[in-house]
Parts: sequence; structure tokens; C-alpha cells
Amino acid sequence: MAERLQKILARGGLGSRREIEAWIKAGRVRVNGVPAQLGDKVSVKDRVTIDGRPISPKRLQPPSSQVIIYHKPAGEVCSRKDPEGRPNVFQSLPRPQQGRWISVGRLDINTSGLLLLTTDGELANRLMHPSTQVEREYAVRVLGTVAEDVIERLQGGVTLEDGLARFEQILDAGGEGANHWYHVILREGRNREVRRLWESQGVRVSRLIRIRFGPIRLPPGLRLGRWRFLERPELKALLEAAGMEPRPTQSRPSSQRRGGQGRGQR
Repeated sequence: MAERLQKILARGGLGSRREIEAWIKAGRVRVNGVPAQLGDKVSVKDRVTIDGRPISPKRLQPPSSQVIIYHKPAGEVCSRKDPEGRPNVFQSLPRPQQGRWISVGRLDINTSGLLLLTTDGELANRLMHPSTQVEREYAVRVLGTVAEDVIERLQGGVTLEDGLARFEQILDAGGEGANHWYHVILREGRNREVRRLWESQGVRVSRLIRIRFGPIRLPPGLRLGRWRFLERPELKALLEAAGMEPRPTQSRPSSQRRGGQGRGQR
């Protein structure tokens, strides 16, 4: 996959994009023996030199993608630093082989369920960007059965303090006694959006679980506080949902190759 020259060289740690753009303008960078121009695109098949020194093809490769799925419990925050000293999700994760874990969106402290984390910043940004329109699905427990006109309003659109919001779909998932479950689907990741939508109609949410992000579902056997790496088909589907080409994947830690799940050190 060809990418802009300055982007690839900056990603390879050879300098900032601004510095590399200055080198290109000064004629210090060549691609396949020809002086490079701003906007040129290259891939691992191209021969790139800076001041006559060849750049290793490894430095031209796109970053490897590590993605894990974490079953977040309620009571953990998605920030690395919390002024109140509450536990965070990163304390439960394995150490990445390079870079650091980036949370793909967040879940508030009272919400549990599926949380994706990756070392690939571009993948995280694309999945979170509103233009990608990736579906999020939640299981919601409320008190009592919700009237049909409320369901229609929530699917038609409700004005919140940060603009119009709506559920793409609301599915009745049944329940017993006073509690009732619904599955809701939306394509945004605004702060506390699911709870705020229900609360706008006077409906109190007593439990909220994210069960799907795009093509990735919360595995039934993945217990609270546990994580596992995405399998290759899952990662391929996630990259496709983000509109990205397949990328090389890093090998897993040997202790995680069997079973595919673990708990980090707290």
C-alpha cells in the first residue's frame, strides 16, 4: 500500500513531517534514484535514500496492528490518570510489543462490556471518527416496559444538549419482573449518549453493557476483567470496517497463544 513519503519517513522515526518536507524541498530525498517531490507516494517496493543513504524497507512498512478485546467491568475508568485514584482499564492489560494501548472510544465508569484497544493510532482514529459510521450495540436494562411512542421518538431523533441524537434500532430483549432489557444500536460515540437518550424520555437505565463494536461482538466466554487478542479474521473485518487495507500483525506473547485470554498485573 503506497502512502505519502513524508508520512512514512516520519512514522519510521527519521524526523518530523515538517523536517522531512524541508529535506524533500532541498533535494536531499530520492525515490528510485529520482529527486522526490512533495506528495510522492511510496511503498516497501520503492528504494528511498536520504543524502545518498538507503532507507531500510522495514522502515517503509505500515505499522503492525495489535488489537485486543477487553471485557470491562463497571467501576473502571478508561483514562490512564484519574484524579480520584479509581482503577483504570490499562492496569488489566498486557504490555504491548511496541507503542502503547489506545482505547477505541470509551465506556463510562458505570458501563461494562466490550472495549477495543489497539497500538495502531490510525485504526483507532478511523473507528472513532463520525464519518466512519461504525455501529455500536448495547444491552440496556430499564425499569418496566417502555411505551411504543417513546421507542418511536428515540428512533426518530431527540434533541440533546449537544445536538440531535437517535438510535438506529431498538430491539426488545425481554425480561422478568420489573426489569426489562432492550438492545440498542447507534453509530456515534458521544459521551454517555445511550444513557442520555433514555433519560430524555424519563426512562432510568439500571444497567448498560456494550456487546458489539462494528463487526466485533463480546465473546460469551470472555469473563469480566479478562482480555484476548483479536483473531486474524476478526482483525481483517475490523480493518475493513475502518476502510483500511490489511496490515501485518505482531506475534502474540507466547503465554497467550493458547486460550487467547488473560488478566494483567494489577
